[in-house]
Amino acid sequence: MANDPPIRVAAVQIAPDLETAGGTVSKVLAAIGEAAEKGARLVIFPETFIPWYPYFSFVLPPVLTGAEHIRLYENAVVVPGPVTEAVAAAARRNNIVVVLGVNERDHGSLYNTQLVFDADGRLVLKRRKITPTFHERMIWGQGDGSGLRAVDSRIGRIGQLACFEHYNPLARYAMMADGEQIHSAMFPGSMFGDGFAERMEIAVRQHALEAGCFVVCATAWLDPDQQALIAADTGITDIGPISGGCFTAVIAPDGSILGQPIRSGEGEVIVDLDFTLIDKRKHLVDTIGHYSRPELLSLLIDRTPAAHLHDRDTPCKPGPQRGGAELKSTL
Repeated sequence: MANDPPIRVAAVQIAPDLETAGGTVSKVLAAIGEAAEKGARLVIFPETFIPWYPYFSFVLPPVLTGAEHIRLYENAVVVPGPVTEAVAAAARRNNIVVVLGVNERDHGSLYNTQLVFDADGRLVLKRRKITPTFHERMIWGQGDGSGLRAVDSRIGRIGQLACFEHYNPLARYAMMADGEQIHSAMFPGSMFGDGFAERMEIAVRQHALEAGCFVVCATAWLDPDQQALIAADTGITDIGPISGGCFTAVIAPDGSILGQPIRSGEGEVIVDLDFTLIDKRKHLVDTIGHYSRPELLSLLIDRTPAAHLHDRDTPCKPGPQRGGAELKSTL
């Protein structure tokens, strides 16, 4: 590891196209190419970026969200499907690992889904947020534990969580214990005000410190015109709930910030990751090794994919045939 060259990564803070899913996809594909042109080998996008985060669900009571909820259904991503094929092709063409948040549609339900594409375009992980947060429970279903794992990629082992999952210590430890080297932290951005950005920074820096890994955090951005559009669509007069809350950044294994975070506007944070910093942190504290006590404290996780239908297709075996004499004795 000491002789390995640094890995350049890009955390993207970007505004969705609130009018069309195709517009958001085009922005993603362009950002992948731009990151690759700058030498990045990993690019990470915000939470449920395609087609857009359901901001409406935070500012409207559930009884009034029907029209926007249906519009989200109509623009959500089927996995696999045309959107994942386009992103996979971009990853392969640019030789770059892509981590992307989408609203996934699976039959009649939506899910907050994180996708990891390796540099050859293969979809190596699809995971769903295990518990949607607060207002999100009216929008998304719950994920199971099958995706709660880190995965190997061409640039290292990647773990990922979405938003308030970073406040769940057991979910975070699942990523740590699975040996993540780079943690993808996705948040919606442009929500909850500046206080949320401060709490986000605390959460991701603490995770880097405890895990001894790099954290690449990406949040989305709403410009004033988009805030005005959401206000017009929902009838709200205060845009405070859909403002602030942006912290796109890269964190080192010792919890320090690498490069310059983005707290407003669009842009990207591009940083070279020196993996020797992982060893420098873990030789002091390795929470899944020499600084753990698994015989005292350990995590039980059920990664069995949840299924709604279970076939019991073993044919019934006929019982022994009884002859006439046996039948007469029975009678």
